[in-house]
Amino acid sequence: MAKFYLLFSVLCTASVVFASPVVQIRDSFITVPIARKFAAAGSRNFVEADRARALALISRGKANAAARARGLSNAAVGADPVSNQAVTYFASVGVGSPPTQYELIVDTGSSNTWIGANKSYVKTSTSVDTENAVSVSYGSGSFSGTEYLDTVTLAPGLVIENQSIGVASTANGFEPADGILGLGPVDLTEDTVANTQTVPTVTDNLFAQGAISSNVMGISFEPTTADGVTNGEIAFGGIDSSKFTGSINYAPTTSSPVASKYWGIDQSISYGSGTLKVPILLPSAGIVDTGTTLILLSPGAYALYLAVTGAIPDQTTGFLKISNANLGRLQNLNFKINGVTYVLTPNAQLWPHSLNTLIGGKEDANYLIVADIGTAFAEGIEFVNGYTFLERFYSVYDTTNRRVGFATTPFTNATTN
Repeated sequence: MAKFYLLFSVLCTASVVFASPVVQIRDSFITVPIARKFAAAGSRNFVEADRARALALISRGKANAAARARGLSNAAVGADPVSNQAVTYFASVGVGSPPTQYELIVDTGSSNTWIGANKSYVKTSTSVDTENAVSVSYGSGSFSGTEYLDTVTLAPGLVIENQSIGVASTANGFEPADGILGLGPVDLTEDTVANTQTVPTVTDNLFAQGAISSNVMGISFEPTTADGVTNGEIAFGGIDSSKFTGSINYAPTTSSPVASKYWGIDQSISYGSGTLKVPILLPSAGIVDTGTTLILLSPGAYALYLAVTGAIPDQTTGFLKISNANLGRLQNLNFKINGVTYVLTPNAQLWPHSLNTLIGGKEDANYLIVADIGTAFAEGIEFVNGYTFLERFYSVYDTTNRRVGFATTPFTNATTN
């Protein structure tokens, strides 16, 4: 499997435009390239993995909300590992001194960084064994092992000293990944490491150690019709204005008890254009998650999407399938976030035809990137905006101000699928 080496640091100036009021911020940042890879071909791994992950996220969020209501710390949540992560984005991350490179899943839906799923941990002079047990379950996989403190190199000039990392003794569901680069809020690390309430995330430590001037990261994806393409970027410490068009519009993280632990936002969804828009999802809480492949909707919203598109579930792939006639009538899917509407065009709702065989589908069939979230009723997370949404929009994750930003890109209206 090809390695994806880190780019040299880029020092730029970025303009950030708030929804209200308008403020200009200048930030330096360092970029790390990320690549999309597929773990498995055929079967229903893709949809099943996404649903299992969503159920784990909901379960953990509900347990944490219940624990906080009782004045307790977060509750541990267990889940049985299922099929492998199907498709996601990876970054090449160095651990130790000299560093060993590991291919890690880029995950805004979790916050622990860990290695050892496939490539073993190589100890160096910077390795410190805390002897604390660490374990996390993701629904689509799980790991357990021991916490170490070590040097983590994300890019030249982007080095973290004494970063908490998990070293897996057991791991299930992560082929071909070596582990996870956790980019979620620090609260998600609660009760994952023995004798420790929370452990600083990589972004927290970058900021605390002065490697970046702002506790902010911007993530750019680009639609692609091939496997193993380095078509994404994480900007640590700021935003890369070359990756988006127009303004960054920010939304505060949601106050919903279940979704608020994550990069949670409130949004509504409609279908169609102009005065003929059909409400699909009323204003509701959900999460933005690079570790999820598809766009997942609660049962009611999913049923409405089926009705307006004429799509039907495909028994072979688990994806929604749409006829050529209905594809010709497919309309925009509109996501309204903090007063700003982000439009997924009909083409953006399609799974790339050239990748149909990787999901076990037919080469000439039309599959959609929307799936149901897998719960029988609303449970505090009504949607998950996975990377198929994020490939069309630039996203910003601002820890200091507890907000998530979005902007259009040159690929928002691309006809790549």
